[in-house]
Amino acid sequence: MLSISKFLGLVGLVTPATSSPTHAKRAPTIYLAGDSTMARGGGGGNTATDGWGNFFPYSVSLPVVNKAIGGRSARSFTVEGRFDEITRLVQPNDIVIIEFGHNDGGSLSSSDNGRTACPGAGSETCKSVYNGQQVTVLTYPAYLINAGRALTAKGAKVIISSPTPNNPWEGGGFVYSPSRFTTYSKSAAASIGSNAFFVDHGQYTANIFQSFGKQRVDSFFPNDHTHTSPAGADTVSRAFVKGLLCAGGSFLSGSIKNSTGSVEGNCI
Repeated sequence: MLSISKFLGLVGLVTPATSSPTHAKRAPTIYLAGDSTMARGGGGGNTATDGWGNFFPYSVSLPVVNKAIGGRSARSFTVEGRFDEITRLVQPNDIVIIEFGHNDGGSLSSSDNGRTACPGAGSETCKSVYNGQQVTVLTYPAYLINAGRALTAKGAKVIISSPTPNNPWEGGGFVYSPSRFTTYSKSAAASIGSNAFFVDHGQYTANIFQSFGKQRVDSFFPNDHTHTSPAGADTVSRAFVKGLLCAGGSFLSGSIKNSTGSVEGNCI
């Protein structure tokens, strides 16, 4: 019969299994930050319009979280803490697509709507009064750069997108001129650094709209010249995908379901 001391010694020789279960590698999440042209329901929350972000999940194999909300600008998205919310949520290698521009213009001299950015392409600031409070307003690119740097500091990748065009056939003939927010978006991506990328969504969308012709494109805008029908939103989403594919997929390389040739339009 073994003594207690010998028994305990033998027990000590038995080494429990130390291998831990293998955990599947976490798939990155895509977050969308933008205005009504990207948001679910588009410009009215009814079935007549929808934002392109609602169709984007069909083109990628990664989960998509649409944080876009109607009526927002880069400034108001910042002030309301919506960029902060996404920054808290992101994990390394997540991708955040940022697209504003439709609500960021206007003037601060008459009245401040809480959305207008300070004019300028850099670090200029403006003093304004909003809701009875003195506020400091930054430029459009400054809001994007601040958000992008906070996100990339968490290990996320950022795609800055130019705003989608209003109906370029509205006047009878096709007219599209990129706004200053396209230039600002491109410069912001460059300022954020190697973990940011620019997609000229506006130009890719305009090119497809031109090829479709007036009648078809007019049908994409049931209420006004900005907000698209679901069919229009689907086309605008595909235009964004085209921009990614033409750049080799950017941070979404290997996660895009479409082939370059399967999406309308040409690479620019």
